[in-house]
Amino acid sequence: MNVFRTILILAAAFLAVFGEATFPVLRHWLGAQVDLLPVLMVYAALNADIATVSLLAVLGGLWFDALSANPLGISILPLYIVGFLISIRRDLILRELSFAQLVLGTMASAIVPVLSILLLLTAGKQPLLGWGSIWQWLVMTAGGAAATPFVFALFNWCNRSLGYQPRIEPGFRPDREIRRGRI
Repeated sequence: MNVFRTILILAAAFLAVFGEATFPVLRHWLGAQVDLLPVLMVYAALNADIATVSLLAVLGGLWFDALSANPLGISILPLYIVGFLISIRRDLILRELSFAQLVLGTMASAIVPVLSILLLLTAGKQPLLGWGSIWQWLVMTAGGAAATPFVFALFNWCNRSLGYQPRIEPGFRPDREIRRGRI
């Protein structure tokens, strides 16, 4: 388990949830708030282990629910389902390809709100649903899809700049003399 990557992902989730709640400029401009937790879940599922995915689902879901009108803990299961499904198939996914990142970000940003609404309806809550909900869902999906390649690029840059890079030793010493021919 790469502790630096886990801390970086959890810090980004905290800042994303805090930023979504504190700076409502995008929400007022578009009429919907872009959720970055599914995007971070895609990155965590492709580049970290299942413990990091679980931590992100639990902590990110609790942070998101604490600052929204959702009941506490309702966002944990949708985030974990998306992260788990991507994590079990991550060896088959071309994670360095921008198109694959875009498709996964689109799917995650579309599935998490739908699963959250289904959980709310199952729990007997009455979420505010109407024709405007379709617009909000489309904005959340498009915003998450657009943000996914940028999140991958940002995390790759942070890992290269701040993370430990193992030193690759050559197979031979440069000061060694190689004798050729018969001795």
